[in-house]
Parts: sequence; structure tokens; C-alpha cells
Amino acid sequence: MGLKFKMTWLPSGYFQNPYLKVQHMPVSVLERQIFDFLGYQWAPILANFIHIIVVILGLFGTIQYRPRYITGYAVWLILWVTWNVFVICFYLEAGDLSKETDLILTFNISMHRSWWMENGPGCTVTSVTPAPDWAPEDHRYITVSGCFLEYQYIEVAHSSLQIFLALAGFIYACYVVKCITEEEDSFDFIGGFDSYGYQGPQKTSHLQLQPMYMSK
Repeated sequence: MGLKFKMTWLPSGYFQNPYLKVQHMPVSVLERQIFDFLGYQWAPILANFIHIIVVILGLFGTIQYRPRYITGYAVWLILWVTWNVFVICFYLEAGDLSKETDLILTFNISMHRSWWMENGPGCTVTSVTPAPDWAPEDHRYITVSGCFLEYQYIEVAHSSLQIFLALAGFIYACYVVKCITEEEDSFDFIGGFDSYGYQGPQKTSHLQLQPMYMSK
């Protein structure tokens, strides 16, 4: 007799739900990574790279039903939210933070700012000549005017989007770990086949007792 086991690890329709697929694709992070590269923002570049790797591991853990990977992804999301909150505070100059500081986002390697500073919507860049004495020779001294939206608010919008996606991903990760854990606890595979009402073949005797007739 063939035995069939049904293991419902995740909710039905999980792999057919496009929302659950799309929300884990690091498209928005890749977009942000491109603009951070253009602006030589080395600290965000490093953070974005780590985030992309962790998202891939989290997706792998979901497909392979490995709660540890998903749990690690959820823990990273907490750090990711913390980083993006810091970026928001940095560009809004909360407390003693200043967006003109080179050490934080560029590791003091260059004097570059956000790519959106010169390339924001409606921005007009004008070169200033002669350049001030303190300006490095390999840098041009410019003024930016006419921007419809200042670059710091664009950066804040990017970080706010990442926080929203991270919160949604954290809830998703906790839900999937809960589903996998509950199914593992309810599936009594190691305990044998008792829970499925399986009974082994019983030995039957082929010896039949026949009446005996004795002659007088």
C-alpha cells in the first residue's frame, strides 16, 4: 500500500502571489546604489551592497524553507531601518549632524555630495571662476540654483521608502517563520507512521485444523 504525505509549509497561493515576490526584489536598492555610485557616497554604497546580499539570502531561505536564513534577514532589517533613520537625520541636520560633513558618507575620501545636488529636478549648475583658494585643483567650484526639490529631501524620500519596505519585509519574514515552525511541529514524521494509522502486516496461520475420525 502506498503512503502519501501532504506537507503544507506555506499558505496556498504563496508562489502565485506577485506581491510577495516583488516586495523582496531589491529593485529600489539597486536604483539607490546606482545614484550613490554616481555621487561617490561610499558608506551608503557599502550598506546597500550588504542589504542586497541579505535580501538574496532571505529569498533563498524562503524557497528552501530555512527559518534561520529568514530570521537573519529579519534581524538585518532592524539594522537597515536604523541606518536609514540615521541618513534621514543626517540630511535634515538633526542635532549636531551636518550634511556638509565629508567623513560620514564618503569616509573623508572625497568632497563629493549627493548626485541629486547637481542633477535634481530643475537644478541649474553654474561654474564659479575664479575658484576660491581653498578649493582643490581637481574640483570645480559651482553654485546650484532653481531646484524644484532640494537634494536632501530626495535622499530623505529614498530612505523613507526603504524604511517602509523594510517594515513590510519584517512582518512578512515573521509570518513565514511562524508558518514553517508550526508546520514542522505538527508534522510528526520522526515518530513513525503511528499518526497515519499505519499497521504492519500481521502473520496469519496457514494451518487448518481438520476433524479426525477414528475407526472402531
